[in-house]
Amino acid sequence: MPRRQKYKKWGSQCLLILIPLLIVITLMLQRYNNSLNEFLNIFRESSDMQMKQSDGPCKVKLSCPEDQFSFFIQSGAANVVPPKVCLQNELVLGSALNNAGFGINIVLINGKTAEVTKTNHFDMYSGEVKPLIEFLQSIEDGSVVLMVSYDEPSSKLTEEARKLISELGSSVVHSLSFRDNWVFVGGKGAVMKSNFEKHIKNDHNNNKYENWPELIDLQGCIPKYLE
Repeated sequence: MPRRQKYKKWGSQCLLILIPLLIVITLMLQRYNNSLNEFLNIFRESSDMQMKQSDGPCKVKLSCPEDQFSFFIQSGAANVVPPKVCLQNELVLGSALNNAGFGINIVLINGKTAEVTKTNHFDMYSGEVKPLIEFLQSIEDGSVVLMVSYDEPSSKLTEEARKLISELGSSVVHSLSFRDNWVFVGGKGAVMKSNFEKHIKNDHNNNKYENWPELIDLQGCIPKYLE
């Protein structure tokens, strides 16, 4: 009898340990499954986009008047699909060119000739804001500036950096927050706010990818700077 009671007590103690352990393992598996499903959904959407773009990475073909040039920009999707920038129906920033990265991606264009002068990207989560500020301060008058977000564009943005972007014509940059999606076209020397800007807030209740909002794109024709 004492031995039987001892085994019974030992069994009860094992159950007290195993039940919480099983609960923890179940929760971890559920979380892993949700993350895996999120990744697969993004990957599936990315594959669908690639199939639709079989004629090239710039799926939207625009025709603009001679005194304007066309653009197509697309933010990143979560932290899986990089952003892209197309100019005159040619890719100038994207994964195919290996020049896109996390944070804020920027393409500078000569506003008179529509030639790309610089491309760069600045990690606003694990990077520093100083290189971005120096880049923004170096932009010459008459330049057209295209910006697209990827993953997280705002954590390291200081008031100085936001002000410099606002002076390029952005109306949204002062309210840009953690993991928002954002695309913007402006210019150095602009005298008014840009009409080419879109912004989607990171909202867990409305996000397409759980922790990120859906990607956004923007297209149009930009007037060339006059002499």
